[in-house]
Amino acid sequence: MTVKEKMNTVADELNNIGIVPVIKLEKVENAEKLASALREGGINCAEVTFRAKGADEVIRRMVRAFPDMLVGAGTVLSAEQADAAYKAGAKFCVAPGLNPKVVKHCLDKGIPFAPGVSSASEIEQAMELGLDFVKFFPAEQAGGLPYIKAVCAPYSQMRFMPTGGVSEDNLNTYLSYNKIVCCGGSWIVPSKLLESGDWAGITKLCRTAVDKMLGFEMVHVGLNCADADEAEAVADEFNAAFGFEKKVGNSSVFSHTYMEMMKKPFHGTHGHIAIATNSVKRALYQLEKRGYKVMEGSQKYNADGVMNVAYLDHEFGGFAVHLVLKK
Repeated sequence: MTVKEKMNTVADELNNIGIVPVIKLEKVENAEKLASALREGGINCAEVTFRAKGADEVIRRMVRAFPDMLVGAGTVLSAEQADAAYKAGAKFCVAPGLNPKVVKHCLDKGIPFAPGVSSASEIEQAMELGLDFVKFFPAEQAGGLPYIKAVCAPYSQMRFMPTGGVSEDNLNTYLSYNKIVCCGGSWIVPSKLLESGDWAGITKLCRTAVDKMLGFEMVHVGLNCADADEAEAVADEFNAAFGFEKKVGNSSVFSHTYMEMMKKPFHGTHGHIAIATNSVKRALYQLEKRGYKVMEGSQKYNADGVMNVAYLDHEFGGFAVHLVLKK
């Protein structure tokens, strides 16, 4: 596998996860506990920065404990640090700036590397080096999403990992743009919790961030009816009782937007529950980690190639679950 193929594999996995915790861990002996806390919170990745002594040992311990975890090295400022990180098992390296010498060293050694950029000139340097995935740092201070959107016009092939000033409050704003692969941040691994060893607290912050990123909302319930006549009759009952407006479609009849009567039985013993999310792809990734699988063949994509529909291969009280992309 070429280094570009490796980087694409890393970027695809980071895109599924969405959030990259930026970690400065002073106590090497806590590496496994931290990795476990992140995973339990739904974040199976980490950027371990070389700002703390022993970062390579932290990486080694995390990877040894959880081989499938996407552990990378951050603040990689030299070829020596890159080599130490890769030898420890880091699957990628990240830097706050773009040092052509370090980038070339990593690419020659087959180490996936995402240097930091904050200007059009640096983006062009990255492209000249053969890169199409970079860290945007410091994101908020360098212009945030408006700046990224502006530079993506001439540099449409470039993808970004904004870091610096990203928080739970603006995470979805960044992730809503299709050139953003993921966002890095330290808010879910604050130094206070690391120092006190509050692993449950870190897990809770991770889960809260993941849930907010996904933004699950129930939008309607679909009832399986025997035929079109029954579907219309049930819709009429809802309308008579609650004053909901009936809307007849090709395959179903809606009563308001909350109830959908299928003209013939579809997925689910009794019907389905539609749940909207900010990203169907990321939702399926997280739900699979929680023990649920996608119903193969149920995925659909919009005109931009983004997955916008999928069913879970599981019933909740006799109802299938239908994931839909928020509009």
